[in-house]
Amino acid sequence: MKSGENVSDYFSRVVSLANRMRVYGEQLVDTTIVEKILRSLTEKYNYIVCSIEELKDIDVMSVDELQSSLIVHEQKFHKHDTEEQALKITHENRSGGGGRGRGRGSFRGRGRGRQAFDRSIVECYKCHK
Repeated sequence: MKSGENVSDYFSRVVSLANRMRVYGEQLVDTTIVEKILRSLTEKYNYIVCSIEELKDIDVMSVDELQSSLIVHEQKFHKHDTEEQALKITHENRSGGGGRGRGRGSFRGRGRGRQAFDRSIVECYKCHK
């Protein structure tokens, strides 16, 4: 599987290749194709491959079952990526210099990582000095 290739495209390539091999007399069963697909997936599918191998009987699994299972996981990857991107965009479009918490703009609180501010402009709320 090529990096960045989606599951549907990869399966169509593999099935096409398997069909051509069958035309030339190769005896291929679904189990062999399933095992080869599981071995040739990219690293981001490693944990899915492990769970499929542990939970399902590969000897009776069809190529279509494997494809549908991997497509579901691929959709979860894409859903997760779009959520991260949406959060990133929201964060970049934020205006003001505020940090966390309520209020925006000149609110300054205590804590690590805060920038020092000029104490000469601070006014006492009681004596106004």
